Amino acid sequence: MNQLAQDSFTPFPGISAQVYSRADFEAVRDIVYDIAGIVLPAGKATLVYSRLAPLVRDSGQQTFSRFIEFIKKDDTARRKTINALTTNHTFFYRESHHFEHLASHVRPLLLDKIRSRQPVRIWSAGCSTGEELYSLTMTLFGPDKAAARPFLDGNLAILATDLADHAVAGAKAATYPFEALKDVPPALTNTWVKREGDLAKIAPELCAKIHVKRLNLLGEWPMNKQFDVIFCRNVMIYFDQPTKDRLVARFADQLLPGGHLYIGHSERVAGPAQVVLTLVGSTIYRKDRM
Repeated sequence: MNQLAQDSFTPFPGISAQVYSRADFEAVRDIVYDIAGIVLPAGKATLVYSRLAPLVRDSGQQTFSRFIEFIKKDDTARRKTINALTTNHTFFYRESHHFEHLASHVRPLLLDKIRSRQPVRIWSAGCSTGEELYSLTMTLFGPDKAAARPFLDGNLAILATDLADHAVAGAKAATYPFEALKDVPPALTNTWVKREGDLAKIAPELCAKIHVKRLNLLGEWPMNKQFDVIFCRNVMIYFDQPTKDRLVARFADQLLPGGHLYIGHSERVAGPAQVVLTLVGSTIYRKDRM
């Protein structure tokens, strides 16, 4: 890249290269990719500046280059940087066909399993602030509390994980604007949601079956048991293809035979996982082999 291109890198008018340069963007890009697998193309240079400028100011480092050296040595600052650059756009009952499939095809199987005193394990990977998590949990439990009793009393555990600290906090809070649940079937919200003014609070007995944790999908996974269901939707759109292939292969390994993987509408299973995962619906896969 020639010097003219370097010098003309101005994401905002009035921001000099001494404060934020192309080299600074590329250094941030590399750090985020190495830690979280997130790909930041050149078109995201302005976004990186706008999200990190407050952290640069708060750190007292004055320039991005000094801030980058700082976060290389400071775990807390580096974690805040990753938090700032993650995207947590989500909403209740997003891609509703997944929940319809869960209710009609998977729920009866899991109900039989838990009635026979076998464990049921579900994972919402990249759960963001919890809208997917509670959509799938309400769907699993169903509209009738009495019929949900096997899940409430049985060996059911639902894991929800996200990389961003603020997302984990939001999922744990389990409280949303009531209007945010407008797309959830009323029979489910009537049973599992308590309205308090303009807020909706998820029922505590439902939350009792959920464990929300911070987890980097690219790091080590502490789970030692396989899952019946894994949701990982609209997370892999931020990854490159090799990272996607490795992650889906790990999900396949983490599924029980007969288990289901739900991914986002623009995502596809490719790579080694294709051998064991069969497409059974729109972006819905079943593990048919060991």
